[in-house]
Amino acid sequence: MEIIVIASAALLASGLTLFSGFGLGTLLLPVVAIFFPVEVAVGVTALVHLANNLFKLALLGGKADRGVVVSFGLPAILAALLGAVLLGWLSGLPELAGYTLGTRDYAVMPIKLVVGLLILAFVVLELTPILSGVALDRRLLPLGGAVSGFFGGLSGHQGAFRSMFLLKAGLNKEQFVATGVVVAVLVDLTRLLVYGRGALVTGAAVDWSLVGVATVSAFAGAVIGRHLLHKITIRTIQLLVSALLVVVSLGLISGLV
Repeated sequence: MEIIVIASAALLASGLTLFSGFGLGTLLLPVVAIFFPVEVAVGVTALVHLANNLFKLALLGGKADRGVVVSFGLPAILAALLGAVLLGWLSGLPELAGYTLGTRDYAVMPIKLVVGLLILAFVVLELTPILSGVALDRRLLPLGGAVSGFFGGLSGHQGAFRSMFLLKAGLNKEQFVATGVVVAVLVDLTRLLVYGRGALVTGAAVDWSLVGVATVSAFAGAVIGRHLLHKITIRTIQLLVSALLVVVSLGLISGLV
């Protein structure tokens, strides 16, 4: 049952990235977190995210701006290390509070609280019209890389800040997309190394067949989405997806998920 749900979610999430305004990791993480501990869910999502971006890298990587990759990507890598280490630390903390509903016991865990709050924050960030077109000065690229990388390492949420800082980096459309993909791959590789070292993603913790199916489903979703619709944002779908993300994030925060 789990593999069917997660594969379906990966297929749908990848297709929705083309017109919902949200990235693959943002849409897939909450679903995987329903079936796995949050720290493992972040790792599984990172693997699918990396595989998806490696596919894009093979197509577009040569068009990336090397100067921007260095000035933005290096701080992103260092900050991703910190974010990933923080995730590991949070996963080892005891519950903050516990309660009972009916005959079941629930616990508010620090890692679920933090990831749930981050999902909420990034939903608001994506939906805020004022922020949707924000483009920050090129001189702030190292800072942008650090911010994007840190949240990428902590929960996988790196796309919103990355776009914000790269929009005014003097890149054309192809360079913008390619540079973003290269940075995303660097961050994913970095955080996966930390997750693995901290036993967050190990052979025992991850169902590799599930990861494989989810990855293939994500590829299929991207292909289907491109055939169905050009990359535009449909507000109704964006709001519906946002509502679902909010529900799952509240479940994580409260300990119900």
